[in-house]
Amino acid sequence: MREVTDADFHEQVLEAGRPVLVEFTAEWCGPCRQLAPVLKSIAEEERERLDVVAIDVDANPETAVKYGVLSMPTLMVFKDGEPVWSRVGARPKRRLLEELAEAV
Repeated sequence: MREVTDADFHEQVLEAGRPVLVEFTAEWCGPCRQLAPVLKSIAEEERERLDVVAIDVDANPETAVKYGVLSMPTLMVFKDGEPVWSRVGARPKRRLLEELAEAV
């Protein structure tokens, strides 16, 4: 799982050739820390068909504002430059994979 910024979000996420799961996160966010190992695991398991990235909303407020992110963690899947799926809050790996199956 890699970090993206306001500066490279367009290139790394919107122009990606496949779906990208973006976690909007913050250092102070407890649920984000809980979700980190889940997302790392999903990034490894799904690396053939899905990219997983994180963006720190405090360091990169432009992107968070653009997509209306108000709570952390917010998860969004982007396909062909558009958000196609969004959820707020941490969840267990199995549930997240089930939900992602709809979007990916």
